[in-house]
Amino acid sequence: MLVILDFGSQYSELIARRIRETQVYSEVLSYRTSIEQLKQLNPKGIILSGGPNSVYDQKAPACDPEIWNLGIPVMGVCYGMQLMVQQLGGEVDRAERGEYGKASLRIDDPTDLLTNVEDGGTMWMSHADSVTRLPDGFELLAHTENTPCAAIADHERKFYGVQFHPEVVHSDDGIALIRNFVYHICDCEPTWTMETFVEEAIREIRAKVGSQRVLLALSGGVDSSTLAFLLHRAIGDQLTCMFIDQGFMRKYEPERLLEIFDHQFHIPVEYIDARDRFLEKMVGVTDPEEKRRRIGHEFIRVFEEGSANLGPFDYLAQGTLYPDVIESADTNVDPQTGERVAVKIKSHHNVGGLPKDLQFKLVEPLRKLFKDEVRNVGRSVGLPDEIVRRHPFPGPGLAIRIIGEVTKERLNILRDADFVVRDEINKSGLYHDFWQVFAVLLPVRSVGVMGDQRTYAYPVVLRLVSSEDGMTADWSRAPYDLLESISNRIVNEVEGVNRVVYDITSKPPGTIEWE
Repeated sequence: MLVILDFGSQYSELIARRIRETQVYSEVLSYRTSIEQLKQLNPKGIILSGGPNSVYDQKAPACDPEIWNLGIPVMGVCYGMQLMVQQLGGEVDRAERGEYGKASLRIDDPTDLLTNVEDGGTMWMSHADSVTRLPDGFELLAHTENTPCAAIADHERKFYGVQFHPEVVHSDDGIALIRNFVYHICDCEPTWTMETFVEEAIREIRAKVGSQRVLLALSGGVDSSTLAFLLHRAIGDQLTCMFIDQGFMRKYEPERLLEIFDHQFHIPVEYIDARDRFLEKMVGVTDPEEKRRRIGHEFIRVFEEGSANLGPFDYLAQGTLYPDVIESADTNVDPQTGERVAVKIKSHHNVGGLPKDLQFKLVEPLRKLFKDEVRNVGRSVGLPDEIVRRHPFPGPGLAIRIIGEVTKERLNILRDADFVVRDEINKSGLYHDFWQVFAVLLPVRSVGVMGDQRTYAYPVVLRLVSSEDGMTADWSRAPYDLLESISNRIVNEVEGVNRVVYDITSKPPGTIEWE
């Protein structure tokens, strides 16, 4: 395995994902992880992530300097490289010119770390500080027009640093650089597969749960459905699936979910109609964080009440994933000052929305996986392709795709508009060309003309994005005729809508969801 020490970068999990693409297990840990803990894990190498700080700041986060005496390869990325330089006797200063976005990498030493990395290729930069003096034993591997030390190495001790971000898709040959570090420098072997994960997860589930009962919050999405199949294989009848219809699902989805689980795979599902209950919790609520918090809390309350009718349960199973955890930023809080190293983007209902008096112990075997890995686990445990390839759908559902207060009228409008979007995408044969496609309802009205009459109705936003992992995303260049057919159908079929607009914002600076 490899360890990534996280200094607050939003891309730390992405580094882990890239390493796992090489079929080597990686794990993200806090930069405060002690040397004793690292020795117990016995990693083949360590990567220091980027971060929002400057190494010369008074309270800049730093790892234990004993890391340099472990005798294993270490690679610093962006802030991680600057920290390596500073701790080993070099210097880092504010750059005359920062460097953000694409930069052409000029290679000075094409061997070792930069083998098969093209000279002049693009690498993604995001830094205001630069290395101004290398520590003893280091040499220059590459530079850019604005950054004299874009890649450095101490070959003898196997210490490496890159000022750019090889983990992002914008970096040409970034994965080649990561492979060089993983295979040739750290001498790892490609033994991390989803088949081995399933075997290990089943062992861990059985050891943790024993003979106790588990209640699964089934939503019908890829994550919870994969978890249901995995848990059913591990503990059989000890698992009870409960589907709570909170009224925020897409059109026809509750019916389809019960058909697949009950009739096709004979996995019993307890159905609870809680639509009125959840809608009542949304009255007067406009803040998206408050929406997520209330929905998360209400989910737990309904589970607690439902479980009392079905018999006592010791564990609650959740399909929490790595991106949920990193975006909720619960892992990098200074225990003494309470300050966050990573900036919280948004709370996820299954991470930041759980009440402190939770009556269950949690089972979250997918917590360290990315979405594409979960899909592969789903295939390994027999999940039907219809669910495996389903687009991601947020736990709070349509409630966070209605900007402002959630009402029954707005839910009906959005549900109908969203159905049109997905129906047209399916008819076009392009469903699997997108990461996500959905509609957003705005709490404003605009003037329109229908049948020679003035209208004053809602606008609907189309959000069609492309992504590999959900950590970054770009708006999709959808065919104009597809956008036209979606727009025509929405304004003609969905009462209360007279305008359709297209969101052409990437992530970052936006997020995939609007709330």
